[in-house]
Amino acid sequence: MTKSTERHVPVLFNEVMDFLSVRPGSTIVDCTVGLAGHAEGIARRLGGKGHLIGFDRDTEALALAKERLDRVSSELGSEAPRVTLVDEAFSSITRHVQPATVDGLLADFGASSLQFDEAHRGFSFQADGPLDCRMDQRSGPTAAQVLSEISERELADLIFHLGEERRSRRIARALAGRQITSTIELARLVSNAAPAMKGDRIHAATRTFQALRIYVNQELDEIRALFEAAPGLLKSSARIVVISFHSLEDRIAKDSLRDGAKQGIWQILTKKPVIAGEEEIERNPRSRSAKLRAAERAASSL
Repeated sequence: MTKSTERHVPVLFNEVMDFLSVRPGSTIVDCTVGLAGHAEGIARRLGGKGHLIGFDRDTEALALAKERLDRVSSELGSEAPRVTLVDEAFSSITRHVQPATVDGLLADFGASSLQFDEAHRGFSFQADGPLDCRMDQRSGPTAAQVLSEISERELADLIFHLGEERRSRRIARALAGRQITSTIELARLVSNAAPAMKGDRIHAATRTFQALRIYVNQELDEIRALFEAAPGLLKSSARIVVISFHSLEDRIAKDSLRDGAKQGIWQILTKKPVIAGEEEIERNPRSRSAKLRAAERAASSL
């Protein structure tokens, strides 16, 4: 087991398993398989006739997930489910999953612990690394390229809307058009332009990094595409479980499920988002911002 998988702690694990209600022999889709923390728990519950389908556009994470799930399959032997891993973003789900065949769907949005922890991925300023931020490093512009090419006005709007940063114009003025190649350099420039205010619980550059990451990976469009596709993929009484880590993700999840419930598509199982308890937060600080929402596919709209 690699150091990355050793330190990976799946968020809200017990709650995910409870709401997914995995039955032996069922088909479960993990849209964000990551390092297979949740996927392993699902696989152990599916049994030999079950099918786990996992998506991830991060080839590094998917390779580690495969190692982990292969070990589980070896351990379970004839009781191991069939596992299909798809090296693509979950917005491609309709190309790989047949309509009305899924018993449960899980999506753990946002960046993974691997992406945050590995400096060479450029997601975090905790250690210096290239300013990349791409979940799929095979395609698309890096965060450094975005900063060098985008206009100051566009950058200000991006940081304001995707980072929910009130001082976006000041930050954009300091960044736009510059050749910024490292995470530490970007964090320093943001901090100099808009220093942390008294009482701030996060680093001055956190929201700017969030905005660039979401933009580079088109994360919100991915989430919208998933909610659009999900009703057609799930069987009657199948469950959808999603975990968000900031208000932009959670707002899409909340609104999509609420609107679907009004149309008779979903029966919402979580009137309020489920959050981590103090014990989990102490064990895994990343869980502090996690919000879980779940719903069941209604039969009347099929």
